[in-house]
Amino acid sequence: MHLKSGFEKSYYPLCYQILPGLLQNLSGMKRCFATTMLFIAIAGSSYSQQLKSRELTRKLDNLILAQYESLAPGVTVLVAQKGKIIYEKAFGKANLELSSPMSPATVCRIGSMTKQFTAIAILQLAEQGKLSLQDNIQKYFPDFPADSGSIAIENLLTHTSGIIDYQTMNWHLPNAIRIDFPTETLIDSLKREALQFKPGAHYSYSNSNYFLLGKIIEKVSGQSYQQYLEEHIFKPLGLSGTYYDNPASIIPNRASGYSKNDRNFENVGYISMSLVYAAGALLSNVRDLFKWHTALIAGNMVSKPMLKKAFTPYSLRNGEKSEYGYGWFIKDFNGQRAIAHGGSIDGFRSMGTYLPDKDLYVIILVNSDNEAAQKLFEDIVNLAAGITTTSYKDLQLADSILDRYLGTYQYAGADTTIKEAFRIYKETNRLYADLSNGTGSHMALYPQSETHFILAIRKPITIDFIIQNGKVTELIATQKEKNKFIKIE
Repeated sequence: MHLKSGFEKSYYPLCYQILPGLLQNLSGMKRCFATTMLFIAIAGSSYSQQLKSRELTRKLDNLILAQYESLAPGVTVLVAQKGKIIYEKAFGKANLELSSPMSPATVCRIGSMTKQFTAIAILQLAEQGKLSLQDNIQKYFPDFPADSGSIAIENLLTHTSGIIDYQTMNWHLPNAIRIDFPTETLIDSLKREALQFKPGAHYSYSNSNYFLLGKIIEKVSGQSYQQYLEEHIFKPLGLSGTYYDNPASIIPNRASGYSKNDRNFENVGYISMSLVYAAGALLSNVRDLFKWHTALIAGNMVSKPMLKKAFTPYSLRNGEKSEYGYGWFIKDFNGQRAIAHGGSIDGFRSMGTYLPDKDLYVIILVNSDNEAAQKLFEDIVNLAAGITTTSYKDLQLADSILDRYLGTYQYAGADTTIKEAFRIYKETNRLYADLSNGTGSHMALYPQSETHFILAIRKPITIDFIIQNGKVTELIATQKEKNKFIKIE
């Protein structure tokens, strides 16, 4: 009723002004009536969209309010569809001691989401002809050992270089993360480590790859990594809330980071950005990350053909696809193709996910390094995308039951050419699986019974754990056919 009243007041006078005299004949009446009906239809559709938007807002509010306080002092969330923000809110505190509130402008560490900025910087330099993605890294690090094989820049971008992750190295130094190192010091350490595999043969996520990319950016551009990003990315896009982290700098709207002990949150200690660098040293907020995403999709940072390569899984030597492109994971998310990356760094966690089939972008930042935030991330994306995950049972099993399944399971089927293994691990009362060949990671297992689980990916896989003499000895993974994996640790 209210809508109709509104049309009577606002539309008909306009119709008379634009079409004077037409109501004196039938043709004019039909035309005006048809135009009015079209206007009503459009307005009705708009009203329906508003109702859906309000309902989504209500559901997201309830979801976040129910979970975030147990995970982090604060959280900021932005959801955009077809290039327009449909949800933007912040909850909780940016700083517990000052009781300052979180806001969409609050600046947080984004950890490994930094890698997409590093990747785009490399791709920009490639499009300018200043480097080639097929360049051997010995061109930039001449004394990198000759037996390192032919490691190309593309191998660094896609985590297929075989270079060890420096975070797993034994530094023989207590609290090494608090020491400021020259970048050359870490690179010299990497040179002395044997490759984990032949470049291009396997996928293995390694922060060392992006550390080296940062140094290549500096060598090619003649600028520091920070200066290059500021001049070629931050300033052109107006990213006023995005920074290279420096704990000593005064940064407006910077959130404090926290860890959680058994009961309470506590401040995280100092960490040096010299060991994080181009693999994870950036700060940002949800508004800037949305601007960044929008510019990427529009082709304003690199060409659309180059961006398509970045969003395409890398093909390994054996022809299999990994789950990583240039700076982004490309994986299945509950039946949807997802281009995504998260970050986990002292005091903070982040997640940015783009579902291209729905043209939906979701960015979430929390000021705690609590790994349980992953479930909140997934729940928010599911809700925003209208993805239903209740087609499978999701039994709540005791930790004592889940714990017995943890470990690595090596393929033991008839095909001797297959070398893959499952790693089963637990986060927040749920099992997850990673495949060693890089074709799947952080895949949630939904319990259907104590021993029967489902990997709810685009083509679901059933997982059956086999128990003999009270011990878990193997798992059977079934998709088109059954494959046996023996528990080795």
